[in-house]
Amino acid sequence: MNNPKIVKETHKGLSMYSIQDDMLLRREIECIGEINTELVNSLISQIRYLYSQDKNKEITIFINSPGGCVSDGLALYDIMNAVQCPIRTVCIGMAASMGAILFASGDTREILPHARVMIHDPLINGNIAGSALQIRSISEDLLKTREVIASILSNHTGKSIEDIYEKTITDTYFYAQEAIDFGLADTIIHQL
Repeated sequence: MNNPKIVKETHKGLSMYSIQDDMLLRREIECIGEINTELVNSLISQIRYLYSQDKNKEITIFINSPGGCVSDGLALYDIMNAVQCPIRTVCIGMAASMGAILFASGDTREILPHARVMIHDPLINGNIAGSALQIRSISEDLLKTREVIASILSNHTGKSIEDIYEKTITDTYFYAQEAIDFGLADTIIHQL
């Protein structure tokens, strides 16, 4: 992917840097694409850096993600909740699966008019093989993960665990106003 550059004229001449660098100066970061170790490590580093610069000033995270690895996503979730500065999340396009959990966990949660949020139970990808005890262990871990995710969503939406389980049995999509009505978002925004 080509990273667009910004060119600015300074007293030293022309200076070129990435749009992401300019956004970081404004305390804005992007959670774009699949939630995986590389993306999460980058976001954690950016959040920690911004937190070290100003412990009280808001950080904005723009989210457009199909979801991804639950353990990586929970690591980012923990960091977002560990820093004292407010976290503003903005859903652009789609916040699905783990992307939805990260979006819903913002202190301020804004959604663009045509963006959507999708929640569901955690999934196992690939073929499952092994002994009966290994498969039982995988199943028990998946059910524990389901409880953790439901608890997080319940905490951030104000819905009961039972309401969350009902909505996450299948893929449940929320358009902007529906996301607000369910407690996943706070405001529809028309300008950034």
